[in-house]
Amino acid sequence: MPAAAPAHAPGGAALDPLRALSRSLLQLSQQAQNAQPQDLLHMAMQTLRGLVAFDSAWWGEVSAGDPQAGPRNWLHGSIGLSRNFAEEWNALAAVDMFAQQSMQRLGEVIRERDVVAHFPEHPAVLAFSERHGLYHCMALTAELPRSGLMFFVSIYRPPGRPEFSDGETALFGEFVVHLLQHWHHRLQRLQSDAPGRPWDSFALARPSGELLFAGLRISLALGAASPGWNGTHLPAAVAQALPGAPCTLAVGKGCRVRLEPCGPLVAMSIVSREHRQPLAPRELSTAMLYAQGQSHKDIAAALGLTPATVRTYLRTAYAALGVRNKLELVTALRNA
Repeated sequence: MPAAAPAHAPGGAALDPLRALSRSLLQLSQQAQNAQPQDLLHMAMQTLRGLVAFDSAWWGEVSAGDPQAGPRNWLHGSIGLSRNFAEEWNALAAVDMFAQQSMQRLGEVIRERDVVAHFPEHPAVLAFSERHGLYHCMALTAELPRSGLMFFVSIYRPPGRPEFSDGETALFGEFVVHLLQHWHHRLQRLQSDAPGRPWDSFALARPSGELLFAGLRISLALGAASPGWNGTHLPAAVAQALPGAPCTLAVGKGCRVRLEPCGPLVAMSIVSREHRQPLAPRELSTAMLYAQGQSHKDIAAALGLTPATVRTYLRTAYAALGVRNKLELVTALRNA
């Protein structure tokens, strides 16, 4: 696609990129309003594909890491790439200058030609690119507010296809900025429906265990508890606990994670004394009577509830207080 002509040029082909961008942004806005959160990013990337043609794409969350270990991908989605793409990339991220430049130039679109002239490609990166058919690259990375992580979108073309033009670069940048804004707003709405936890300690997953979002602190906790965990899909022990939400799960040593239903998803958050969710009055009354030794039946009779509702209130209280048994419940209520 040629670079766009000046805005004042009279009608015709010069305005086609603008019309295409307008249509794509309208479609993106409709998807942001109507699509299920677990489908939004993939649908949006297909819309981008109609605006700026690409053969494969990768998007997700990344941390800059330290100079020795390099960046780290925590979760991702992709089109046209192999299942082990992210794992392979993590192994060579420390020498991927294209990715590191994108993380340093937040909010700016970069192409491979913007980087290669200044930083010759490492042999491991060249082999990786050839293995996956990555030749022409274009990416934008931006901060994901308060999460401790960055969100990126990268698209690729193989050898034999033209490189991304200046006009396509401009269209890509405008679209991705809007996509990131829509995604952040969707996460804000989901986070407000779930336990009020700091963003870096908060995560969202499908019931199958596939992650949609995870903050840095909870990602580090999951990684420490499950050495070799490569992100994107929760460790098996955590994924197996999702159907039992609401509940609280031990993750490694000294870390407990609360699981709560959140629409079609499951919200996860690190439990701490500073961020405990207050109990509703009925939940608190149920918990206090249970801590005093009353049975489910006695509590139900005293509060005008069914035993099943009592059990539900107790599960919620255990999860909110981050406790596993009656002894811990007594201690938590005493210190509340």
